[in-house]
Amino acid sequence: MFTKAERLISIRNLRPKKKEGFLKIISIFSFLGIMLGVAILIIVMSVMNGFKTDLTKKILGLNPHIVIQPNSFEIDDTYIAKLKNDFKNISLSRSFSGEGIIISNDNAKGVILKGVNKNENKIIEFFEKFTSKGDLKNFNSNNVFVGSELAFNLNLKEGDSLSIMSSAFVATPLGSLPKQEIFKVAGIFNTGFLEFDQNVIFLNIQDVLSIFDKNQKDQNIEIYLEDPLKANSIKNKIQNIDQNYFIYTWSDLNKSLFSALKVERNVMFIILSLIIIVAAFNIISGLTILIKNKTKEIAILKTLGLSNQSIKKTFFLTGLTIGFLATISGIILGTLFSLNIEKLRIFLSTVFSFEIFPSDIYFLDQLPSEINFSSVFIIFFISIFISALASYLPAMRISKMSTFRALRYE
Repeated sequence: MFTKAERLISIRNLRPKKKEGFLKIISIFSFLGIMLGVAILIIVMSVMNGFKTDLTKKILGLNPHIVIQPNSFEIDDTYIAKLKNDFKNISLSRSFSGEGIIISNDNAKGVILKGVNKNENKIIEFFEKFTSKGDLKNFNSNNVFVGSELAFNLNLKEGDSLSIMSSAFVATPLGSLPKQEIFKVAGIFNTGFLEFDQNVIFLNIQDVLSIFDKNQKDQNIEIYLEDPLKANSIKNKIQNIDQNYFIYTWSDLNKSLFSALKVERNVMFIILSLIIIVAAFNIISGLTILIKNKTKEIAILKTLGLSNQSIKKTFFLTGLTIGFLATISGIILGTLFSLNIEKLRIFLSTVFSFEIFPSDIYFLDQLPSEINFSSVFIIFFISIFISALASYLPAMRISKMSTFRALRYE
């Protein structure tokens, strides 16, 4: 593609003379601008990919993949048997959830009350993984498991008593009052997902049905899949079995969140790509000045028989080399930062005594990072394309140069 002479001239152009110090500065700024633009793009994309992946794992680890609500129609054993027969390798469990108020130590807080069967495999797996204090064996009637953040905020510990008020009302001589019962803290769980740990309380299924004045036919069916990403397609198939039930998936509950993440990721990609474009203007400026300074040399090369096409290729290669080396350097720098982003966050937080990634805002207790090689390739391609375009535009001016005029006063 490039002859040896073209490569030699291009290398010579990359080493400006001492009197061309300003040109050297422009080349350095071009290099640094593209390198930092590529590095920042990779870091931001890696953090956003990691954030999405970790958030998805948290959501899938804390919530069922598909939920079937009776919707005033009882879910009978025949329907459950058909589900197990039509869909292999799925786990089913019964649950019921509702909103309530927890009252303890003169404090009150609105929470989600979730009733579960402690003998079901998925529930056992959850508590074995996330229980920080207490034992599942003590999770009997009139006992609850609370999140670590909720326990901290209400100053609760294992063995404490608390009062739970539901949205169901009971008739009394004084009128209808919210149903209220006393429970004991059997244990504390810590998932690392702040919103979950401070807003969810687990009760036995019979206790939660009692406090909401419900019965067995009001229970939901929770489905856990081997591949949660297939939840939507399986949901449609389940819906065809019986249209009477209301069915939703984990992605339905978090659709707005993931849509916002996708939009934010795309917008950040576009905005940060402008850094590379701005840096590429330095290549245009540098090559324009270089061509202006090399007018005599270009004319001599033309006189010696070098074609316009070859001379254009030499200056194009000069700009492309700057862009290529800057892109590779940016990829290396961005990758190193992405791999050590959590260590860097801890260091900066310690030095400046400032919380860079507050868990109460971002839901996660550490800064995630996941390098996506397809994203890196796209960034590489875009950077090289912009550099090539920025190198091509000033190189086109050479064809308009007159050899006679260039040598006229020499």
